Amino acid sequence: MKKNLISTAIVSVLALTGASAMAHEAGDILVRGGLTSVAPDASSSPILAGSLDLGQALPSIGSSLTVDVDNNTQIGLNLAYFITDNINIELLAATPFSHDIEFAAGKLASTKHLPPSVTANYFFLDPSSKFQPYVGAGINYTIFFDEKFDQDAVATIETVTAGDLGAAATVSNLDLDASFGLTVQAGFDYELSEGMYLNASVRYIDIETEASFDIAGVPSVATTGSIETVDINPMVYTISIGYKF
Repeated sequence: MKKNLISTAIVSVLALTGASAMAHEAGDILVRGGLTSVAPDASSSPILAGSLDLGQALPSIGSSLTVDVDNNTQIGLNLAYFITDNINIELLAATPFSHDIEFAAGKLASTKHLPPSVTANYFFLDPSSKFQPYVGAGINYTIFFDEKFDQDAVATIETVTAGDLGAAATVSNLDLDASFGLTVQAGFDYELSEGMYLNASVRYIDIETEASFDIAGVPSVATTGSIETVDINPMVYTISIGYKF
């Protein structure tokens, strides 16, 4: 009798231990919040005035004008749903990122963007492990807004073009198109306590946007100016705390 009671107690304890040790299970919803940093690896095609490379045409510059985009950190949020014990679907969101767009003479413009991404992630350790590394891939959609030229940059461009081309060129109405691209990531969850997790991840996002602006009030079409493409292609770093429902 005592042996049966002891055996039953051991089985019960093991069952409870096994249940509490499951880090992730099918049907779990994991909500994370923390800091997300976007570090662009930006490049662009030359800034053109019609078929003329504007930088090459200006003796005071003497080389193609291309742009760079600086880093920014914001509050990052994501929501993950586990469709199996080892696979989840994750939505990445954040407060709007703000970036300065720079060229040879300094700050050229600024923009804000939102880069929501959906990824499928595979967790390759046993679900009972507290440490849960994963890899994933998915789709990104980046929306740009509040694009504007820096007024000091506008004045510089007017001064340079007036001296080199004989007429001041005023730039305005910067517009960056939305972008679809692929994203890949690697990261981990670590169970701090029941239902609470530390998360860290790094991802690469393919962001390529078409950029246009006006020169002297004329839209950037074949006979005026444009930045044909800007490849931003950032690395995105996130550290957050998650809670499982």
